[in-house]
Amino acid sequence: MLVKNRLLRASMRVCVSCRRSTLICYSSIRPMATCSAQEKAYRAGKVRAIGVSNFQAGRFFDFAHYVELKPMVNQLECNTLSQQTGIEPILGEFGTKMMAWYPLGGQGTDGIVKNELLTTIGAKYNKTAAQVALRWLTQRGIVAIPKSSHKERMVQNIDIFDFSLSDDDMAQIAKMNQHDAGTRDFGDPQ
Repeated sequence: MLVKNRLLRASMRVCVSCRRSTLICYSSIRPMATCSAQEKAYRAGKVRAIGVSNFQAGRFFDFAHYVELKPMVNQLECNTLSQQTGIEPILGEFGTKMMAWYPLGGQGTDGIVKNELLTTIGAKYNKTAAQVALRWLTQRGIVAIPKSSHKERMVQNIDIFDFSLSDDDMAQIAKMNQHDAGTRDFGDPQ
């Protein structure tokens, strides 16, 4: 039992905010065994939600057909430059929400927060490029939880619910897509 618990802890991540949600990572040692343990914990009321991380379309589809409780969230690299549009219909089929990992492009990446198009759109709404990028994700129904250690940016990141992007703005931002499935290859092995 001790070995099973260590395996479970090693292959699941607990949500830092509520400490009651778990994700199975694509690289998990034994994802099906981990999922079984997640389902048990969910039914016992020990976690509020279960999910997966880095499961691209093929892997997610196979996994969702195998498990009893469908993942409630799939955490993927998703932002204005890596939009994950191809997996949206599959996630929708199973009622799974996408959670954006690197919603602002990650540490040391200025491609989003200093983007000219996002800055121009932001000026119309008196918002920053980062706020526009987060609002774009939110309007698509994607959960976006950006990381920041700066209080002023934390305040800005949450201040995205007092405006809506126009259909034209949404379409312009959609053209920024460079990597539909993210910049990391988590696809099924050939």
